[in-house]
Order: sequence, then C-alpha cells, then structure tokens
Amino acid sequence: MPPRRRSAASRLRPLLRRAAIAVLFAAVGSGLWYAEEREVRDGLSWMGVPDWQRLTPLSLHRVLRNDGYLVGWSDVRVGPLWVSYRLAAAGDARIGERPGFRRDWRTLWPVTPDSYLGSGYDRGHLAPNYAIAAVHGRGAQRDTFLMSNMVPQRPSLNRRLWQRLEEVVIDRFVPRVGALQVIAGPVFAPRFQEGALHRVGLVEVPVAFYKILVVPGARPRALAFVMPQEVSGDEPLDRFVVSIDRVEALTGLDFFPRLPVAAAEALEGRVDTSGWGLEAVARLPGRFD
Repeated sequence: MPPRRRSAASRLRPLLRRAAIAVLFAAVGSGLWYAEEREVRDGLSWMGVPDWQRLTPLSLHRVLRNDGYLVGWSDVRVGPLWVSYRLAAAGDARIGERPGFRRDWRTLWPVTPDSYLGSGYDRGHLAPNYAIAAVHGRGAQRDTFLMSNMVPQRPSLNRRLWQRLEEVVIDRFVPRVGALQVIAGPVFAPRFQEGALHRVGLVEVPVAFYKILVVPGARPRALAFVMPQEVSGDEPLDRFVVSIDRVEALTGLDFFPRLPVAAAEALEGRVDTSGWGLEAVARLPGRFD
C-alpha cells in the first residue's frame, strides 16, 4: 500500500509549536529589556522621564539612553527637547582630557561636529561635561560630547551665564543640598513658523534655555531658571528664576509625570529660593571669566 500522506494540520502543528516558542522567547527577552531600561531610566530621572502634555509633532520625541544621562530627542526640531541626570557629591573630581565632539548615529538627521561652523553659535552642552564626568566618570563624560547633547547657544550665554550656572550647581548647590535631579533643555519660539527657518544647518535654534533642579525626598524642593539667548553673560543668576509651571507652559512638557497632582501643584507652582543660598552665589564670576 502507498504511504499515507500527512494531513495539512499535522504538517502545520510543528511549525506552530516553533512559532509559539519563538514568540515566548521574544516576550521574555522584551520583558527583561524593558525591566532593565526602566531601572536605568529611574536611576537618571525622578518621578518619571519628561513627557509631553499634549502629543503633537513638535512634542513627539524619543528617549536616548547614555552613560550618566538621558536625552529626549526630537526629529522635528532636530535637537534635544530635554536632558535628565542626577548629581551627587563627587569626592575627588578629577576628569580626563576634553573629548572630541561626535555624531550620534541614533538621530534620524545627520548632525555632525562641523554642523555649527560659521553660524555664530557655540555647541552648547545640555548635560554638562564637568559635572557629569565628576559624578558619573570618564565614559559618561565622553557621552556628553555626542551631538545629540548639543544646542546652538550664543557665546555670551554658553561661555558665561550658562557656564556660571553649571558651575554653581555642581560646586555650590550639590555640597549644600546633597543629591540633585537636573533637567535642562531649550525653549523654542511660540509659533513653529517663527523658528522653523531659523536653523543652524538642520538644527532649530532655540530662543532660550531652562534648567530645573529638584532635591528629591518626602518634601522635595525645586529651583528653575529660564535664560534667553540674548544676554551679556554677567547678569545675576537670580534674575532668571521662574516656576516649573512656567517652564512647562513654555515647552509643553510634563517634567515629573509620576508626581501626584497635589504634590506637583505644591512643587511646581511657586518660586521659592530659600535653602539654596542662591543670593550668595548669584554674582560669582565663572571659571573662565
């Protein structure tokens, strides 16, 4: 008698079994990856990574994970919307030679170390070279020189006022208050049409920059700044203090999405400089002045 042919169902059964095993392995792998990613993000952010208040093409961004900090990257603005990192007492803060700028291949559009040449703008760090190196190490310092961490800043802002704020944060605030959550980023023109054509290469030029500092804890404290591009550089830092609510209104971002509503209103709705010692350091010259 001729051999009996296997039915279609019997032939399909081993394929389905293998497919089910592959799906199971993929699900387990994805779960492990998500758990690790969540742990890393929680270590570099407080109360969740910044999110959009209302999803639009201008608020949509991808989270890029680096050694020592996170970036919220916009493929529409062709630049970061925020960076998030933690600072703590650094001890012996010796850092190596200044690394070279590098293109970040994760960005959709090519932004290279030469993209700002001849523009009149500096390649301004959002996650600062010195503080990140001092707290998170040499590998993290190298990551701060990725072009996905750069923003077009006027020299008087980047080299003077913004640098003075960076220095005060790591040298004065961290020893005073302990661990700090920091979020920094650009503020763009209110209407996209105003800024869409104002670009350095592909990168949209911001009109201002913000920095938010939070002392985490049961009763968190916060201090926020907004600094415009057009400054002389020697202004007192306390001139630029604002509420977090103000920064959220300017950017459309929700900086602490897991913070309960009542706690968010108490933290974000007011300006309170007490306990920071801001007045004593607001007029200090920068390291390079």
